[in-house]
Amino acid sequence: MAPRWHGSVQFVSSYRQRQPSVHGLNLTVPEDAKEIIKPWDEREDNSKYLDSNVDDQLIVHIPFTENVRIKSVLLKLGRGEVTPRHLRIYANRSNIVDFSEAETLKPHVNISLLEGETGVVEYPMRVAAFASVHSLSLFFNDSVGEESSRIYYLGFRGDMRSVKRELNSKLEVPAPNAADASLTDRVTHKVGGQQTTAR
Repeated sequence: MAPRWHGSVQFVSSYRQRQPSVHGLNLTVPEDAKEIIKPWDEREDNSKYLDSNVDDQLIVHIPFTENVRIKSVLLKLGRGEVTPRHLRIYANRSNIVDFSEAETLKPHVNISLLEGETGVVEYPMRVAAFASVHSLSLFFNDSVGEESSRIYYLGFRGDMRSVKRELNSKLEVPAPNAADASLTDRVTHKVGGQQTTAR
């Protein structure tokens, strides 16, 4: 039975429930990597989160069940001293990028993360760089307190590339108060018009 897609993150969370292949490095609880990939209606649930372990660096590796086009990354970060300030994303690596590789490999995108946000923030991607993705490694570092990083929510906006899927199987998260409003509109409104585009 094919999974039903309810939001931009559902194609990951459905896979997580069947095969726990989402994993991470330098986590206080390594098995918790998949816990931040939540359904959209659980995005404000702060009972599940990731903390880095020995320092403020952590890596989350996400394999997809099929190729996808990533339009944006959605993040809810810890506040205060546990807010990571930088994110590097590596696409289509066969294995998880480790810390030595992360320091030497050129990322597909390098993002300066917003500080002080209380909700989910959307970071648009350059679509050409993420047009056909089968895995992502996300490297978070440089927390405000320089000791630990925390992530509450990780999601994606995009669509599946498989010709087997219906053309209308878009993976967009609906705004809560308007059926036809985009998440970008909601986030821009929430953060006072600020929106960060990945470089």
